[in-house]
Amino acid sequence: MMLVSICIATYKRPDQLKCLLEGLNRLTFGKIEIPDIELIIVDNDFSGSAQQLCEEFEAKFAGRLRYDIEIEKGVTYARNRTIKNISQDSDFIAIMDDDEVPDPSWLEELLAVQSQYNADIVTGPVIPQFEDKSTPDWVTKGKFFEPLSQATGSPMNVAFTNNVLVRSKILQQLDPVFDNRLASKAAEDTHLFMRLYKSGYRIVWANEAIVREWIPESRTNVKWLMERAYWGWSSYSLFERELYPSVKVQAVRLIKGCGLIAVGILRSVPAMLQGKHSFVQELLNIYRGLGTLSGVFGIQGKW
Repeated sequence: MMLVSICIATYKRPDQLKCLLEGLNRLTFGKIEIPDIELIIVDNDFSGSAQQLCEEFEAKFAGRLRYDIEIEKGVTYARNRTIKNISQDSDFIAIMDDDEVPDPSWLEELLAVQSQYNADIVTGPVIPQFEDKSTPDWVTKGKFFEPLSQATGSPMNVAFTNNVLVRSKILQQLDPVFDNRLASKAAEDTHLFMRLYKSGYRIVWANEAIVREWIPESRTNVKWLMERAYWGWSSYSLFERELYPSVKVQAVRLIKGCGLIAVGILRSVPAMLQGKHSFVQELLNIYRGLGTLSGVFGIQGKW
């Protein structure tokens, strides 16, 4: 029988982790044979604050649960330890963040798409769930947290650890899996999957493999959105500079960065007349362009 290892790195999010665990216990399978599931949870809190919750959940979980602690601070160390804890006969590794909840069909959809397209990596959408019921109108109008949506089976050149399935043997042969240079900088998943894509592994999209992420009030503001845009685009640009160090690739990236800035500036004045959400969209173009340029020149944005 197929074995799927679900890997979760966590740090002091007891309420969110509890919701995630309850969601995993509601997974359903109707289109494929029910797989064996092992849940690997690595706590990046040296005091083991998630241990009691995991022990209580283990008694009612249909699969196996393995809890471990990573005392070295940093998301890459915690994620790498999850991979080290999977069983040697694991077929697939699924990864989520500890502030998300999967839909009941999430894992089945990932596995079904993997089988249909013979994919090495499958990724899907993350739907926002706002914690604050009075989220500003401009945030919802601008759809700043809406995920990518495209046809199932569409090829991708990157994936992220908030919703992904990977053939276990691919990650088991890497040491380390996630680059520890990014332990405190983040974007370690972008770096990993860009590397895997360059190595020839096939990444496809599964539009019905849905997880839902809690968005706190602290993120629904212009400052957070701009910082995320700058950081994300600078990280991608920087990693591309490392993986594809040709003059042609860097020239194209440079032109794209300048183009984003120019478009954002030109559209910003008329956007003011269309509402705050339109103006923020153009600010995002400017910050994405600035981030792109910073990566071209070897600088990763702060997060």
